[in-house]
Amino acid sequence: MGKALIIGAGGVASVVVHKCCQNPDVFEEICIASRTKEKCDALAAKLDGGKTKIQTAKLDADNTDEVIALIKSFGPDVVINVALPYQDLTIMDACLATGVHYVDTANYEPPEVPKFEYKWQWAYRERFEKAGITALLGSGFDPGVTGVFCAYAQKHHFDEIHSIDIVDANAGDHGYPFATNFNPEINIREITANGRYWENGEWIETPPLSEKKTYDLPEIGPKNIYLLYHEELESLALNIKGLKKIRFWMTFSDNYLNHLKVLENVGMTSIEPIMFEGREIIPLHFLKAILPDPASLGPRTKGKTNIGCIIQGVKDGKPKTYYVYNVCVHEECYAEVGSQAISYTTGVPAMIGAMMILKGIWKKPGVYNIEEFDPDPFMEELNKQGLPWQEDFSPTLLD
Repeated sequence: MGKALIIGAGGVASVVVHKCCQNPDVFEEICIASRTKEKCDALAAKLDGGKTKIQTAKLDADNTDEVIALIKSFGPDVVINVALPYQDLTIMDACLATGVHYVDTANYEPPEVPKFEYKWQWAYRERFEKAGITALLGSGFDPGVTGVFCAYAQKHHFDEIHSIDIVDANAGDHGYPFATNFNPEINIREITANGRYWENGEWIETPPLSEKKTYDLPEIGPKNIYLLYHEELESLALNIKGLKKIRFWMTFSDNYLNHLKVLENVGMTSIEPIMFEGREIIPLHFLKAILPDPASLGPRTKGKTNIGCIIQGVKDGKPKTYYVYNVCVHEECYAEVGSQAISYTTGVPAMIGAMMILKGIWKKPGVYNIEEFDPDPFMEELNKQGLPWQEDFSPTLLD
């Protein structure tokens, strides 16, 4: 049916590649491209010989001209960006220059400022529309599936949605004293930033990790959850009609938070450059280099994740509550694709988003967040592709 250029070769990219190869009727040919071609070659070697044809390429995704050249030589129908979010705009520019559809899993943020906003990518709306191509933003899990969950709830279960609490819980154990389950730099920037939520048309800011609750999650049990800001709040606040309040919560162990606090106190989480032995370095970059690679955590990680949306609103004039969620097992993900569940829950939706575009189901010119499309075909594919969802119509609510 089509060709996909996959930019990135980390844990999430590995899942995307595996899942594309599981759907050769849709992904007839793929090219894996990264700054480190050896990683691409290693991925290709694992899966070569199947129905999906695989190529690899060396690519500096910070260089738009290089991305343009690769797109022209490979000729993809869609680019799946699972590189760093700092590279979103250079890749979008390349897609515009070549007339190719674009999919990513996280919003652009400037390297020097931890800002999680869609304004830079939303500014591309008119150009993508004029070019006749689609940019699908945030096709991971959160953002991604959580937006599809909300759109599905809006379509099938509510006349108006009044509040949404997104809860992301990882009860997995990798055995390390301290490690991050996805890119350490992005992970730590998120967690150390101020919390923020939307209520009655206003953004309310909170100190980092200052809002804490305990929630009893299906198949995982009671966990401490902390309020963070996450980019899907910005788009969902605009796209879900009648919404009055939306928050995002994530679980952290005491051990994780204690380690993070020490690192923060000694300056290791800073993105301000310092001089070290005659050269300038960024402490967070150095910390990333010495922490375990998230892609290496797969064989070590045991347990489950639970990510979902607790929703309140009105149907036929009566109050209604709804909780839709996915439970993912780390060991099962590793057995299938060689990755832990955090990479799996991001990589599978990235593949599904590209599939929606290649099949022509979600193909319309412009720049869109995932909840702006019909959720039904995506929800159907989640069940087929390894992320089955469950529903609860009388969930415990968060105050």
